Amino acid sequence: MKKLITAVVLFFTSFSSFAQSGYEITIDLKNCNDSLAYLTFYRFDKTLIKDTCRTIKNGKIVFKDKTKLETGIYSLVSQQKSILFDFFIDETTQKLEIKAEYGPGIQKSLTAVNSTREQDFFNYFRYLAEQNNAFLDYKQKAPLATKKDSLALTEKQKQFEERIMDYEAEFIARHKGSFIADVINLKTEKTLRNPPLAPNGRPDSTSVYKYYKKNFWRDVDFKNENIMKNPFLYNKLRTYFDKVVVTHPDSVCVEIDRIMSKTTQGSLLYKLMLANFTYTYESSKIMGFDKVFVHMSDHYFKTGKGKGIYDDEDVVQRIIKRADKLKPLLIGASALDLYMIKAEDFSKMKAMGFEDAKNSEEMTKVFYKNANEVSKMWVKLSDVKADYTILVFWDVDCGHCQKEIPVLLEAYNDLLKEKKDVKVFSVYMQHEGDKYLKYIAEHQLPWINVYDGAHYNNAIEKYDVYSTPVIYILDKNKVIKAKRIDAGKVKDMIKAIEAETKALKS
Repeated sequence: MKKLITAVVLFFTSFSSFAQSGYEITIDLKNCNDSLAYLTFYRFDKTLIKDTCRTIKNGKIVFKDKTKLETGIYSLVSQQKSILFDFFIDETTQKLEIKAEYGPGIQKSLTAVNSTREQDFFNYFRYLAEQNNAFLDYKQKAPLATKKDSLALTEKQKQFEERIMDYEAEFIARHKGSFIADVINLKTEKTLRNPPLAPNGRPDSTSVYKYYKKNFWRDVDFKNENIMKNPFLYNKLRTYFDKVVVTHPDSVCVEIDRIMSKTTQGSLLYKLMLANFTYTYESSKIMGFDKVFVHMSDHYFKTGKGKGIYDDEDVVQRIIKRADKLKPLLIGASALDLYMIKAEDFSKMKAMGFEDAKNSEEMTKVFYKNANEVSKMWVKLSDVKADYTILVFWDVDCGHCQKEIPVLLEAYNDLLKEKKDVKVFSVYMQHEGDKYLKYIAEHQLPWINVYDGAHYNNAIEKYDVYSTPVIYILDKNKVIKAKRIDAGKVKDMIKAIEAETKALKS
């Protein structure tokens, strides 16, 4: 009998354990006429579908499965693919009941039937909306005729902001140790209250910035992967690197390494962040920030720290190859030398047979047959003597070049008028010499007009000329100071380089 009782107890314990496993999210959505709804979740920079309810009856939506949901912020998404509201899931809310009324006021009607913490979460965002609306209402009614009025509005805004900060601090303290406290902490702005005043009587901006940067990631645990399962982390990262970190590639590299060191190598968060940083700075439009991409390759992918980031390991090799190609072309690097032929020597090169060679083997034979004569014809980039050398790669038939080259010519003439010691090393990327010479004559290009007549340089690879035109600015030592800029920005860039040089000397 004892054994039977024990068996019965074990059976019910097992049954109870099974019954409590998995998740069941029940949402009573009044006035909802949709026939299906989606349960989605956040993961770093993406929103993914977790479940679908295809049997909505009288607004009752049920998401259910035998496997527990991972901790994170989830969303109820309508049949029209719009997010209706967010809620959180952790160990305490796997069985969750929510009531709401479909429509514009859905946020106000949100009620967590069986979770006080979930209700606190709803109340938090409701409070933020109320405070925001209250301030906007005040702002619309407030007079702004005088400076005193503006100061009053600023003071009122400060009061609203401080009220929210107090509310958030109280919320985090009340739910300390929970997932949702970590999320709200991640979301909140850490600003300096009552900053010291500068001599002009205004808040000391330096102190404000230092405090903001130092506390930006306060109490954020990057080793906890749940920190990426919300809509805030990705945007916070972008804000940090776009607006807080000094806009310089060296500063960005330092901050990336600092944040990556806070994660667990090989974790999903580590992989997603590393892939995101790599893509962001490979495709950056800010001049000089390819240095960050090169850093990612050298520091992470070449060392094996990028292992497992991509399903296709060939991607890693392509990243390394691309970064190695860009490394000699970074701002501050010495320009790779070029051995070119003058445009007017096209007929001589043609007579030697360079334009008739059908493949690389024939080209090699022609080159060595005429090596001595060709060596006397070289026009080397390194031999150009000028404070500034504008290196431009272009093509006569390129539509964009036809717009940019005249602009560059105008900029060049203006720089000469300003007594700037500048020369243009103009590299034609094709081998139709007659066409090149005709363009030079018609547009009176007073430059060092050259082309790769001996097929010796492979400038496409050497200078990453995958489209034309491409413009570099070199200093008197042939150090790259600017690259891939529009012709219209050449003058301003040279002025900026001069100002930088002058500042470094002072």
